[in-house]
Amino acid sequence: MDIWNPEKRSSCMSKIKGANTLPEKTLRSALHRAGFRFRINVKNLPGKPDIVLKKYNMVIFVHGCFWHHHESCSNANFPKSNKVFWYDKITKTMERIKLNATT
Repeated sequence: MDIWNPEKRSSCMSKIKGANTLPEKTLRSALHRAGFRFRINVKNLPGKPDIVLKKYNMVIFVHGCFWHHHESCSNANFPKSNKVFWYDKITKTMERIKLNATT
C-alpha cells in the first residue's frame, strides 16, 4: 500500500531524472576541468553510457545506489511501501545492467 494517492505519486516520480544527475554533473565538471572532452548519454552505444571519451575509446556509467543496488552498499535500500513493485522493478534494472555489461 502506497502512502500517497496516485496523483501525488505520479507527480513525485515525474521529477526523478534519468540524466544530468548531480553525480553525473560533478564528474563531468571534474573531467572538463582536467582537459577531457566527451559526449554525454550516447544512445547508439549499448547501455546508453553517461559519458563517452571517444578519443580514449572509453565509456563511463554513473550508477546511483538506489537503482543499481551495489553489493555491500549501505545506501541500497528498498522502499518500505509497495515492496513487491519496487523489488521487481529494481531487480529487472539490475538484470538489464548485467546484460548490457556483457554486450
